[in-house]
Amino acid sequence: MTGLRVALGIVSAGTILGVAELVSVPVGPNSAPLDAVGSAVVDNTPQGLREWVIGTFGTNDKLVLYVVMILVAVGVAAAGGSWERRGRPYGSALFVVFGVVGVVAACTRAHAGWTAALPTVIGCGCGLLVLRWLVRHADAVVVSDGEKPAVPVESARRGRRRFLGELAGVGALALAGGVAGRLLALRAGDVSGDRAAVRLPAPAEPAAPVPAAVEAPVPGLPSFVTSNSGFYRVDTALSVPQLSTGDWMLRIHGMVDREITLSYADLAARRPIERVMTMTCVSNPVGGNLIGTARWLGYRVADLLAEAGVRPGADMVLSTSVDDFTAGTPLAALTDGRDAMLAIGMNGEPLPVPHGFPARLVVPGLYGYLSATKWVVDLEVTRFDRARGYWARRGWAVSGPIKTEARIDVPKSAAALAPGPVAVAGIAWAQHRGVTAVEVQIDDGDWKPAELSAEYSIDTWRQWVYRWDATPGKHTVRARATDGTGVVQTAENRGTVPDGASGYPAISVRVG
Repeated sequence: MTGLRVALGIVSAGTILGVAELVSVPVGPNSAPLDAVGSAVVDNTPQGLREWVIGTFGTNDKLVLYVVMILVAVGVAAAGGSWERRGRPYGSALFVVFGVVGVVAACTRAHAGWTAALPTVIGCGCGLLVLRWLVRHADAVVVSDGEKPAVPVESARRGRRRFLGELAGVGALALAGGVAGRLLALRAGDVSGDRAAVRLPAPAEPAAPVPAAVEAPVPGLPSFVTSNSGFYRVDTALSVPQLSTGDWMLRIHGMVDREITLSYADLAARRPIERVMTMTCVSNPVGGNLIGTARWLGYRVADLLAEAGVRPGADMVLSTSVDDFTAGTPLAALTDGRDAMLAIGMNGEPLPVPHGFPARLVVPGLYGYLSATKWVVDLEVTRFDRARGYWARRGWAVSGPIKTEARIDVPKSAAALAPGPVAVAGIAWAQHRGVTAVEVQIDDGDWKPAELSAEYSIDTWRQWVYRWDATPGKHTVRARATDGTGVVQTAENRGTVPDGASGYPAISVRVG
């Protein structure tokens, strides 16, 4: 029956993935087929689709990608099992085609050698052997599509029961191999113990205390400082890079007088600073939550560049992560006196691994795609007319100052409210310019000023609240901010590409 052939295809494909996961442990990260193909998908996803995925699923985008890849793999496996016959190896040919895709994806990753192909090649070899073996057994017991049984019916029934047991056993082994390989790979590269052993140095310039006045007394507003676990994560790394402090090195080179290479131990001789700063992702839609504020500990990038001696004519620093992601940061944003830093700490702890441990860049005032390289290992002083970062090569703007924005957090859109006093509240940001005003509009009425909480610094968000005497009916509520240079948030609705979304955040509520 067709269902049984589908099952043997899925078990055979599971063997491919299970064996490949085991082989990838000694070969290295991103060599397993799912990781290699997933990374290639991330690198080549069209901008519109990528922004839709992030806008729809937020920081769960990579989980969604894994689920989609598994569903595709199951579909391919089912087709392969259905098509495979002893004399017609169509399913085997399908598996080989997808194996080639896995090999190409693995071997075209940055710094990949020929060994990156081994997990897929060995996995496919084992999976094809299992498929052919299962098909030979299935042909003796499966009756479908008008086929005649190869043996008497009663013998076929006994053979089918035995075959189902064998099929279940192979499937269990494939699943166990895949799980074991994934766990071994995670354990082999895990740097959580190394991170736990890090003792952060005391800052030479501690951040100012966060006063209570920065928080508006309105339930539902985010905390002024975002927890490490609640901080958004958007990057191109399908599997989080695992880089120990012993292996980490930072190279500063290019248009400099002296090339510098720093180890993590070398940082101990330097004086770190501590600053509270808000970061925003360029993929943040109007009113979105891809924004957070943290207390960062690190070393001024301007000091590191001064030691290297920047040569005249340079206008950009190309930063590179250990997984070869790149970002082109304007040199001026690193040297104009703002607290751009090579960060090693976040909210009093060593950087969490998903947020860049051991070291990352944090540059206030610029969207992260230009300024927040995680797991950073290389700074090349260069020019915009000579180099482009990862997203700039894909059509994003080479200059990405964060736009003046406001967000409505309270009440939630579609909320049912009672008539009378209602607190409309949220946050506003314009990093490195500061927020000086927030206004609220009810329906198409006049813009009314909201109350601002205390400003911590021009590099952090501000909370605000508007006291509204709500009247019965359905209402639309909008907000807009004004930054420290006098620029008012624009009403022009634009998507995130190429330099960040714009427009007024709006909610609809019903009163009465």
